[in-house]
Amino acid sequence: MSPLQLSVYWRLALLFFFTPFLFFLDIFTAPIADRTCRHDNGTEASSSWLGTVPPSSDNNQSQHGEVSELIADWRTDKSQLHSVCGWTDWLSYGQTVYMVGLLLGSLVGGAISDRYGKRPVLLACACIQAFCGLVPAVFPQPLLFLAIRCLTAVCCCCINICAFSLAVEWTLPAARLWPPAFLPFCFSLGTMGGAPLAWLSPSWTHLHLLLALPQIVCLPLYLAIPESPRWLLLQRRKDVLDGYRNNSPADQKCLDLLLDSAWSDLHKASEAQMAGDHAPSDITHLRHPTILLRLFIMSYLSAATALTYYGICLNIGSFGVGVYAAQFFSGLSEAPCLLVPLIRIGRRPISMLALFLSGTACLASLLLSRYDGTTALVMSLALLGKLCILAATFISVLYCIELFPTGVRQRCISLVNLSYRLGCLVTTFVPPSPSGAISLAAMIVYSSGPIVGCSLCLLLPETSGAPLPDSLEDCNRQPKNQPASMGALWKPRKPVSSQPRTELVLPEKVDIQTPNTPFL
Repeated sequence: MSPLQLSVYWRLALLFFFTPFLFFLDIFTAPIADRTCRHDNGTEASSSWLGTVPPSSDNNQSQHGEVSELIADWRTDKSQLHSVCGWTDWLSYGQTVYMVGLLLGSLVGGAISDRYGKRPVLLACACIQAFCGLVPAVFPQPLLFLAIRCLTAVCCCCINICAFSLAVEWTLPAARLWPPAFLPFCFSLGTMGGAPLAWLSPSWTHLHLLLALPQIVCLPLYLAIPESPRWLLLQRRKDVLDGYRNNSPADQKCLDLLLDSAWSDLHKASEAQMAGDHAPSDITHLRHPTILLRLFIMSYLSAATALTYYGICLNIGSFGVGVYAAQFFSGLSEAPCLLVPLIRIGRRPISMLALFLSGTACLASLLLSRYDGTTALVMSLALLGKLCILAATFISVLYCIELFPTGVRQRCISLVNLSYRLGCLVTTFVPPSPSGAISLAAMIVYSSGPIVGCSLCLLLPETSGAPLPDSLEDCNRQPKNQPASMGALWKPRKPVSSQPRTELVLPEKVDIQTPNTPFL
């Protein structure tokens, strides 16, 4: 790796480590508010890692009152005019508003980053997200809290889009399977790290300060993240590219290889658009039965995976284990996704296997919970289902790119991503059972959706190792029964730097928009 590549990877890894701090904030706000608002009626309970432990019987009322005064926060005291204790019912809307913000971010994030560059959008959103974490600590107002949650979600989605794009575009083609696996791995580490910080927070203010201040402290580190070489090439920013080249010999060699790859891709896109008058229109492509079938299947898979993943993530405290320990093990269960690029059995087989295992694990978790199974086993099966559904989501990002022809690829990916975001939003409207656990109907949906999706994958072709389709004819030639050779996935791409580089004449607009990645 060149120094610039290392700079990109470890800084994006740090950014993704902090992202779940505010992403899963709504899981912690209710227990924190409940803990710090109980001092009024003398039922204050101390917090433990595995749940809430009632005070011991030998503690008298005066001692209990002293502890309550120490734990109680001036921002959560009901005697204050603007106290979070007066609007705890509003906290339940935080998850819904956050998912709406993710939906809005997915609609505008790609277009903004293509217009102004990945780096400026990433830096701006990282700053806004970090300082948004401080606002509820200082101004605990219900409407302001919900507005901040929506703005934080928009920034989080834009960070996700820009970070994935930067990581992929600073990676050589032979290794581009790794960034979509490495960044979610850092996200899982952040999920594990946020749980003990929330557990150590005795009050509403401390919770937001502990989760926001580390992000603010690390903001200057992100200034060294370089811009995407592909975007700089398209914008003809040769001065910036020359500055990157002069950084070191390793950077010069790496950047030449990256630019050769980007040059080739832009040349193909330019030729495809210049020949667009002689090709079928985009509407004709979208109406074709092959495209409609693939679009329906991928949209269904996106919605089903979103329902299952967020249905478990947002209800992680309902499996009989303390919310902090459950959140820690939830992040731990996602860490093995880093090994997904090592599995070389093709897109369709691994997607079917992951979906089937996810649905089966969720169904087994449901059955055990109904027949008084052990809490640890029930939660372990649910987390196994979440791990498998996350692997399926990771594969579907690549699968979706390889299924659609060039002319309609970006539009189809946008529609599939919209289905994913709608699935996330629907999850927040699913009511829990009277006991507070995931309802029977919800668990049936979470388990049956992936299993049905596994069956639908039989109608899709195998695309791994095959070139991206440029037309409907290319789509029809994709193999449906035999998996493609996996050697092409790992064979290093031959650089073309030795060939003379001619000046590329780009049209006014080249279709290279940043695809929205439905991970967060």
